[in-house]
Amino acid sequence: MQRDVDRLRSKVAEMCELAEKALRDSVTALVENNRQLSYAVVLRDDFIDEKEKEIDRLCLEFLVRQQPVAGLLRLVYSIIKINQELEQVGDYADNIARQALKLGELPPEVPKDRFVEIADLSITMLHDAIQAFLQQDAEMARTTMAVEETVDAMKSSLNTDVVELYREDRLAFEALRPLTTVARRLERVSDRARNICLEVLYMCTGEYAKHEGSEVFRILFVDRHNACRSQMAEAIANGLQQEHFIFASAGMEPTALDSQAVSFMEEKGYDISRSAPKGIFQVPYLDHYQVVIGLDADVQRAFPRLPRKVIFLDWSLPDPSAVEGPEEEVRAAFEQTYQFIDSHIRDLVEAVLGTKVNSR
Repeated sequence: MQRDVDRLRSKVAEMCELAEKALRDSVTALVENNRQLSYAVVLRDDFIDEKEKEIDRLCLEFLVRQQPVAGLLRLVYSIIKINQELEQVGDYADNIARQALKLGELPPEVPKDRFVEIADLSITMLHDAIQAFLQQDAEMARTTMAVEETVDAMKSSLNTDVVELYREDRLAFEALRPLTTVARRLERVSDRARNICLEVLYMCTGEYAKHEGSEVFRILFVDRHNACRSQMAEAIANGLQQEHFIFASAGMEPTALDSQAVSFMEEKGYDISRSAPKGIFQVPYLDHYQVVIGLDADVQRAFPRLPRKVIFLDWSLPDPSAVEGPEEEVRAAFEQTYQFIDSHIRDLVEAVLGTKVNSR
């Protein structure tokens, strides 16, 4: 039995080495415009997939042959989950390498050192998470988990700067999405490392907190400028005062708040004057949202590819701030938009809760 356990541990260590190398090579390929290295990372992803299958098979054989209980059963369960996390890390490396191929040589304005910095921190976090598993060190796992918030902040700051380069016409639109995708993938590595730490805690202590906070339902409203419709939607949704929901808004090309929208919403009892329009990649924990709602016809086409479990809803409607004409006509357009958004949000929230939502 001990021989089988040691074998499983060594295979997990090998899997982590493959994932770490793939990540470092993908970032090097990005920074140095090394196409051959990018191709190598993409092709070697099959090795990581095969290693995942091998570990799954060994775990199944161990369960059947040894029929473990208590601590050993938790160990094998954790290995199965950690194996899945490492395979996802391999997929992130593959994706970063593909983005590097799309980008070619990076413009001189792009802060290459920032990508290297966030990569170093994420990869170190992944390495330490696996060491916590190998050493069965719960305290090391807790310490490693704390690094995730730093990585999140670095990713948000980096994406903000990249978007600003685009808005200043110092970065082509074709480079915007690949660069923000790379930053997001590197941040997701830290999320996977955190999940591994949680599995270590479960293995060592029986403490299971992987879905802590999952009772919160996150909904994101997106339009073109985050200046009118999406701001109205966020305010209306937050006005429902549902503690189990988190609402946010963003724009594909954020601009200043529309003054007419501010005035109209003030009449309705909402103060959006202090809201700061933001881009999609400036939304904290973007990957944690369960529902993305597009208020503009172009949102789904421009929005990054969503994870399989994220639901996209198309609530496309005209932008009332673009209406020109008499004051009565403009206000009627805002009123129509308000009623549309209000009724749709109530229907959605009530569908999730299964109960009636009280009026504001």
